Amino acid sequence: MSVTVELVEHAPPTGHMLPDAVGRALAASRIVDASPDPYTPGTWLLRAGSKVGTVSVDGPGLGSPVTVRITPKVPIARLFFLLGYSRDPRGGWRDGQVDVAEHRDLLPALAHAVERQIDRALRQGLLQGYRETEESALVVRGRIRETDQLRRHFGVPLPVEVTYDEFTTDIAENRILRSAVERLLRLPAVPRDVRHRLSHHRLRLADVTPVVRGQLLPAWQPSRLNARYQHALHLARAVLDDASPEHAPGGLRIEGYLFNMNTLFEDFVTVALRESLRGTDLGCRLQDSHHLDEAAAIRMKPDFVLYRPDAMPLAVADAKYKAEKRDGYPDTDLYQMLAYCTALGLPEGHLIYAKGNEPHAAYRVRNAGVVIHQHALDLGQAPAALLADIASVSRYMRAGWSV
Repeated sequence: MSVTVELVEHAPPTGHMLPDAVGRALAASRIVDASPDPYTPGTWLLRAGSKVGTVSVDGPGLGSPVTVRITPKVPIARLFFLLGYSRDPRGGWRDGQVDVAEHRDLLPALAHAVERQIDRALRQGLLQGYRETEESALVVRGRIRETDQLRRHFGVPLPVEVTYDEFTTDIAENRILRSAVERLLRLPAVPRDVRHRLSHHRLRLADVTPVVRGQLLPAWQPSRLNARYQHALHLARAVLDDASPEHAPGGLRIEGYLFNMNTLFEDFVTVALRESLRGTDLGCRLQDSHHLDEAAAIRMKPDFVLYRPDAMPLAVADAKYKAEKRDGYPDTDLYQMLAYCTALGLPEGHLIYAKGNEPHAAYRVRNAGVVIHQHALDLGQAPAALLADIASVSRYMRAGWSV
């Protein structure tokens, strides 16, 4: 009989009876914080961090798999809004565009949403396009690769090393969709009806080559021709970019899907700040690389740097997916932001949190003249209100002082 462990993101630790091998595997893989309970033999104290989703631990000697399900604190529909907006802000999903209301857990909701979007993408048939192909052939087709011909065949005329453009369905867009289907079909907790429909899509994509896990996904560019694919491609990328390991110590296997809420929040905030600058003459860079010291030995990468029209920094921001505690936000965040402001020569810096006791606070650093702002975003509110709050933060940054 399988064992299921239910955890909530960033909730206090709870005790669970687990085989020691499973506890050690969870601790080593950093899926959750795991440690033996010193007072109860056979019990492990588990605490979920910022990774949400479902994984199954299985392997020799366990008898039955152990499933760990981590539920996000934000509603599933809101999580999908954050995901959609961060990947496609002008065409990203609003409430209702991806129907996940019937699902409480992330993985079933994600599988359902991906399957629906792939079905919509493929209703008019598979997209076709030109793909550069290299092969050894008995007839000349396209262009002869002279260097390869000489190196491989030493002057023998046949076969011929050629390169040509082939009109095919085996293009980047279809390969990404096929890879996402294959990934979901290997995961636990995908509902049976969704799994059946995904199997049907795999048959529709049978002539398409899936991407082997660990390889870079093929690049694609939005266009009029692939417009019907774009929502499905963004969701498929979310499936393929998950943070779950495949192997664990002791020969155990870990299969599942984990999503890092830290990364999701950071991506959403920085993209929304960038979008708030449309129509202005200001610029920005995400994950902008700078150095703290004059010798350029200490690298720093603030999440978002706002630039004036003359390319001089105007403001800096960092997104922090952590809730304010009773005694305030961590002091280390303030020290980090002070370092950013000092190195960039800025009078103000901005820390943006997922939640807090007050929407805004500001601190002026002694003997430095630097003001550090702390902003709190309520992710539970409606998308329009959430984007309005980020627009307010953007106004703080552009003005250079509190308004």
